[in-house]
Amino acid sequence: MPATDRDGPVADPEAQRRHPLLFKAVARRRQPRLRRTDITVTDEAAVKRAVKAASLGNAMEWFDFGIYAYLAVTLGHVFFPSGNDTVQLLSSFATFAVAFLVRPLGGMVFGPMGDRLGRKKVLALTMILMAVGTFAIGLIPSYSSIGYWAPVLLVFFRMVQGFSTGGEYGGASTFIAEYACDRRRGYFGSFLEFGTLAGYVAAAGLVTALTGWLGSDTMEAWGWRVPFLVAGPLGLVGLYLRLRLDETPAFQKLESDAARVFDAADAVETSTKGDLKKIFRQQWPMLILCIALVGAYNITDYMLLSYMPTYLSDELGYSETHGLLILLLVMVLLMLIITRVGRLNDRFGRKPVLMAGMLGFLFLSLPAFLLIGQGGIPAITAGMLMLGLSLVCMLGTMSAALPALFPTDVRYGSLSVGYNLSTSLFGGTTPLVITALIGATGSNLMPAYYAMGAALVGVVAVACMKETAQKPLEGSPPSVETPEEAAELVMSQAPEPRF
Repeated sequence: MPATDRDGPVADPEAQRRHPLLFKAVARRRQPRLRRTDITVTDEAAVKRAVKAASLGNAMEWFDFGIYAYLAVTLGHVFFPSGNDTVQLLSSFATFAVAFLVRPLGGMVFGPMGDRLGRKKVLALTMILMAVGTFAIGLIPSYSSIGYWAPVLLVFFRMVQGFSTGGEYGGASTFIAEYACDRRRGYFGSFLEFGTLAGYVAAAGLVTALTGWLGSDTMEAWGWRVPFLVAGPLGLVGLYLRLRLDETPAFQKLESDAARVFDAADAVETSTKGDLKKIFRQQWPMLILCIALVGAYNITDYMLLSYMPTYLSDELGYSETHGLLILLLVMVLLMLIITRVGRLNDRFGRKPVLMAGMLGFLFLSLPAFLLIGQGGIPAITAGMLMLGLSLVCMLGTMSAALPALFPTDVRYGSLSVGYNLSTSLFGGTTPLVITALIGATGSNLMPAYYAMGAALVGVVAVACMKETAQKPLEGSPPSVETPEEAAELVMSQAPEPRF
């Protein structure tokens, strides 16, 4: 049986030597030379609009999730029976994790839909659902008012949030990756995670300001509702920006190619179930790699950006405001450098920058938590900065690296499925798992050990991935910034003249 590769059977070397012209013709047929019309020349203004709309949606997503994480102690008191504070906190974090249980379902629904109907329409729909879910949480009566209906309603609207978020990150990162030119995909992709940090900063800043202004008692009485209600107007702004965008050039090219190959009846016969079968059957190696990368990234992300204020207040005895202020400082510093990390991974490659972040968590987590455990603002800030600088290497790179794992026709669906399965298993459960581990062992260093285990998996995953910096996305034509670059690319593939 002849050997095969991704393009089909591999010919016998002896046959290639006997018929060189024939095999050159076959190679050209399989990989024809580029024509000028094959190359996408990006519109910088359109790219910036796309980046802005996608990043704002991501910022809103993490604003919503950040609010819940930073108000975890307060929400535990509001929505669960009084008694043991640890049980209330665990109940609150369990409800936080519930949203992540339905994220894979949202990814399996919205992801294939985005590959069939387009990125823009699905991203607008996820924005509406996220805003509705968050706004509704701000209207739920407390446990003291309606009893067990309070946590039931909280869980329901957290599930609405989680379901909508299942289509958010995969779509937003795909949107930016397909709009950006090949040479600067890391830079533009880093703005997506700039939005992540901006959402966290806005959530932490608002919660800190309200707590300082209203006091803990008033916050527990009604002040906690304000951050959730703010999500309504924010969602309308994000929806407006997304609806003004055109589809990505890569998806438009895919649609035009499909229209030439398939008739309308074939298109109607596609279904989400069929798309999912295709993803799991054809893309399972990349799905496993995606799950490993995202798992390592999300455990460290949620540990630092969501769980840390609770760790400082519940385990080390600091006030909630104290921990949030330190985290705010760290996140603002990360925002200042994240786009530079995007430029770095464009220049030196995704793998070196991702590996630096994974190794940082592997070797610096324990020293960082030992510093944090010593107490005092300088030590806590230094420890959190050690973790933050490791995290920003991943934040500034993942949004360019993950979409490049999958081909255009299944990119949104594959990334949404892989990302949300991993986030469900490892990301949203991080605060709950760490709190339970500390309770079981009595050791305040359990977050460090958990992060180190995640980083070790991440190191192996990064070693297994291919380098994709400055290369076209699989299944998409090359993308450049100027017509001159397109002409140079065509000329570079032209045959040398013979005299």
